[in-house]
Amino acid sequence: MITDVSDKSIPELVSLEGRVAVITGGARGIGLAIARRLAEAGASVLIGDLDKEGAEDAAESLRALGRPAIGVELDAHDGDSVSRLADRAILELGTIDIWVNNAGVYPSVPLLEMTEAQWDNVLDLNLKGSFLGAQQAAKRMISAGHGGVIVNMASTASFRAPGPGVAHYVSSKFGVRGLTQALAVELGPHGIRVLAVAPTYIDTPGTAAGREALAAAGRGDLIEQMVATKPLGRMGVPDDVARVVLFCASDLATLMTGSTLPVDAGDLAL
Repeated sequence: MITDVSDKSIPELVSLEGRVAVITGGARGIGLAIARRLAEAGASVLIGDLDKEGAEDAAESLRALGRPAIGVELDAHDGDSVSRLADRAILELGTIDIWVNNAGVYPSVPLLEMTEAQWDNVLDLNLKGSFLGAQQAAKRMISAGHGGVIVNMASTASFRAPGPGVAHYVSSKFGVRGLTQALAVELGPHGIRVLAVAPTYIDTPGTAAGREALAAAGRGDLIEQMVATKPLGRMGVPDDVARVVLFCASDLATLMTGSTLPVDAGDLAL
């Protein structure tokens, strides 16, 4: 059962002291920003990423801030790899209290040119990867008997398609939003809350490559035009998303589960 925390102070509600957080795809961008904010709030952190060296470097940067942190190689497509990541968290950090399914891809391929392999790769990482991570986290949270929080990375594309060329991505993110609701129903009796965060376009190393490609194609102002139309009028940065994930993971959100929280600069209001 989720306890009433009305008697806690704001610092106590935000604090993650004594808790262990696992972040997939945490070597850079949004994942790294999440890891930093959760560590700043007091959590010990395990970062999993396909880029093993990047994960280790990210963990080292958190240890420099005085927080226990581990970087581990992870293939979020693969159930055995995800299971090993969860085992490593238990072995070296003692438990799992927070699991963030952040690993994902955002490719663009016109529908009529999309191959089965391209479709499968996006659905396997973005949707199946979230399922695998949630499943492994929930098994260990239930075994420990202390509940926990699972945060999935959705997208504003989980509410509406942003344009052509992303049928696989949009489908995967609609799936993540549905998965979040289903898991909240099933895991709530175990004291496990499940939430999703839905960012708009965020300025990350991954999206920077896309901007360079647009510039090379003579469409360099497309992103700027898109951002200018948003009610808040600026592009998101990774920490904008990380702060919302911190809210979800903290006791500030103890009566929230099954919801998807947009971080959209007003995009979905248009």
